[in-house]
Amino acid sequence: MNLDHWIAGKAYAPASAQYLDNVDPKTGQRIGGIAQGTAADVDAALAAAEAAPKLAVADRVQLLHALADEVEGRIEEFAEAEARDSGKTLQACLQVDVPRSLDNLRFFAAAVQREETACHQMEDGLNYTLRQALGTVVTITPWNFPLHLFTWKLAPAIAMGNAVVAKPSEVTPSTATMMAAAFTKVGAPAGLLNVVHGLGADVGESLCTDPRVKAISFTGSTATGKHIAGQASPLLKKVSLELGGKNPSLLFADADLDVAVPGVARAAFLNTGQICLCGSRLLVERSCYDEVVDRLVQEAEAGDWTPGETMGSLVSADHRDKVTSYMALAKEEGGTILCGGGPVGPPAGAYFAPTVITDLPISCRTATEEIFGPVVTVHPFDHEDEALAMANHVPYGLGASVWTQNLTRAHRLAAALESGMVWINTWNKRDYRVPFGGMKQSGLGREGGRYALEFYSQDRNICIQL
Repeated sequence: MNLDHWIAGKAYAPASAQYLDNVDPKTGQRIGGIAQGTAADVDAALAAAEAAPKLAVADRVQLLHALADEVEGRIEEFAEAEARDSGKTLQACLQVDVPRSLDNLRFFAAAVQREETACHQMEDGLNYTLRQALGTVVTITPWNFPLHLFTWKLAPAIAMGNAVVAKPSEVTPSTATMMAAAFTKVGAPAGLLNVVHGLGADVGESLCTDPRVKAISFTGSTATGKHIAGQASPLLKKVSLELGGKNPSLLFADADLDVAVPGVARAAFLNTGQICLCGSRLLVERSCYDEVVDRLVQEAEAGDWTPGETMGSLVSADHRDKVTSYMALAKEEGGTILCGGGPVGPPAGAYFAPTVITDLPISCRTATEEIFGPVVTVHPFDHEDEALAMANHVPYGLGASVWTQNLTRAHRLAAALESGMVWINTWNKRDYRVPFGGMKQSGLGREGGRYALEFYSQDRNICIQL
């Protein structure tokens, strides 16, 4: 089947009449075509968004809840499509990815109803703030959590009264179009949500430079984020960038290893390491280093890793080859691969074994570049200051975790780590109200809760002379 754009409330064939291949990474087989968008398709989507009616808050809230209910009633259909595109297991999509996407819709539907704006009283005047929609906004989402991150941006944008043109990854396109069709089915006006497929150079460029677009929210690589910022800045567009990471897990000898080691293993290997928050650098206090390494290898090897059933694949054969290339680099840089280290399962599938690497210099490429696979490098440290310096060594600053029973140390490190998010004795424990985003090369701006609602709106002050 060919997957078309979704523009003005209906399927929209690409102006180019060309389709990209959609490949199942578990089998390496083509499962359909994806509309190859061009500037003409972008223009049609933006025109539809500009023509979409403005809805009252109550109507937006009702639509978001209706969309969540509609998708929940078809959860297996959405999960199957997500699993085919991304290489995830069906259970992961059924139990995590699709339910979290529904949580996004319902959370922001509720959050917008609790929005408050300021009122500042003067002796002879009164100021009050209006928070209003921007107009047409663009969301550009990656392939690692296609539906979850699609709704993470869609829900606050719609809640605040904007029209959306969405560009999902061309690697994982299906559920975005399914979501747009479901939105139309539950009563969303034509043009309120439009989906344009295609390559970044063909579609992304046109979206970022069009003056009708008032804001761009992007999740993806640091290099692409910088390019988008360079395009949007001269036009004074609002930009939110959630970018790459090379996140440290700091494990101290006083940590409860029965909790900490499974925790850092989960941080390294969940979703086959394809999470921007994954703890891909494990820093371990030297006095417990050997024990932690032994336990970590056991965790990596003990799983019931059945490709396609309990083990998802990487997103593509090309990405599998990229991750594999780092294994040769790690050996060149003096690393010792203790487990994993290469593809597993059927040759046509993009599966990769959980991998633990030791003996690498903390500043080498393998230990500083984002691999985005189930690979963790392990490094010893002797004291807290050394651990902090190692953690902050990379240009990224997205997430970090600290494993210790010393609460004073935990607070001290949390404040000093150059990271947008820090977890203490846990990892990736999420509350949708808190700010989500990174420091340094890991991004610009914050998502989640009121931060997302404020991004997709503009505040205006009204002053009354009394």
